[in-house]
Amino acid sequence: MKRFNFTKRIFSLVLAIFCVLPSLLLGLSGCGEALGSGETVTLYVYNWGEYMSDGSEGCLDANAAFEEWYFDTYGQKVKVNYSTFSSNESLYAKLSSGSVSYDVVVPSDYMIERLIAEGLLAPLNYDNISNIQNILPEFQNADYDPDKDGDGYNDYSVPYLYGMIGIIYNTTMVDEADIGSWELMWNETYAGNILQFNNSRDAFGTAQYYLGLDVNSDDEDDWRAALDKLKAQKPILQGYVMDEIYNKMENGSAGIAAYYAGDYLAMYENNPDLEFFYPKEGTNLYVDAMCIPKSSKNKEIAEAYIDFMLTETPAVANAEYTYYASPNRVVLENEEYIEYMGEIKDDAYEKMYNTDSVMTSSYENLSGDKLLLINELWEELKSDVTVSAGIYVICGVIVGIVAVCAVYLMIRKQRRRID
Repeated sequence: MKRFNFTKRIFSLVLAIFCVLPSLLLGLSGCGEALGSGETVTLYVYNWGEYMSDGSEGCLDANAAFEEWYFDTYGQKVKVNYSTFSSNESLYAKLSSGSVSYDVVVPSDYMIERLIAEGLLAPLNYDNISNIQNILPEFQNADYDPDKDGDGYNDYSVPYLYGMIGIIYNTTMVDEADIGSWELMWNETYAGNILQFNNSRDAFGTAQYYLGLDVNSDDEDDWRAALDKLKAQKPILQGYVMDEIYNKMENGSAGIAAYYAGDYLAMYENNPDLEFFYPKEGTNLYVDAMCIPKSSKNKEIAEAYIDFMLTETPAVANAEYTYYASPNRVVLENEEYIEYMGEIKDDAYEKMYNTDSVMTSSYENLSGDKLLLINELWEELKSDVTVSAGIYVICGVIVGIVAVCAVYLMIRKQRRRID
């Protein structure tokens, strides 16, 4: 009996080995592939919409060019998974939640400062980003990302593009006498044709610049004053928008909008009736920069990606595609780029780069209590119900009908009593 059990166990063990062996061999084969060039690494890039040359209409596909360059240089297959966001706040919500992991993100200056403060970004190794030397010195050691390690460059970010906020308007809908000031965004003459930013920082910024307030104020009263101004604007707005602005301004369904200068030129290409100005009261100057989240699983490849985007071909392609100002000397020294900007619009280059006469300031990262305050005020603004004159008329008609019915019933009741 014991001999029978022992034989049975030996048989079971041999059978188990034969069953597991194929899986072990497959696993070893997989390990060998992972160490070689056969495996494709996915690089997750999160950027603004319409903010990188994508291969459309014959332009360079910057991400595909990187994939090809990386394989030719390192023998490793990389696939860029490219997705977009519409505001710094939506980027922050995704990144801070920890539910997703990106390798390269492109936030604006004040958001970079916040991400650094909250420990969400990884310091950059410039041994892997040699083309940082192409970035103009005035964009290094920035206030939002100071050079604390002494290498002369921002510790966590590489400037990608920059620009300023202004007002886009349709010349067939807006009187030239009304332009020049932020007041245009509050002009009741154009009720129903005005678009406002659908993000809190930029929307509050329009009101703060108009009122002459500090966009980085520590005074709660300043933010409430801006809220009151935005509430006063709300009844004449067509809506709060971000990327939807393209269709609305290009097809003429809206006539006035505060937005970014580079995007104006993109809209102008599809609607030459559009014009643009920087308000005399001042406006926001911003820098968008490439960063690597601390949660990145492919930091060295991400640094190679940033380095590649600083080289002349993709840098010029991205500047031409977006129409945003470039902090990259190889772009500014490229004669074809300068000629290209002139072909888009006679004063395009001047609008983007010769802005010394414009009063500017930049958003800064605000304290935690101020961020909570802005969120509360923004929710108050967006949830505040504005009752139009039409609704008042409808309510009046309903009340009138109810009153008539009540009188009729009272008369009928009196007649019954008399009878």
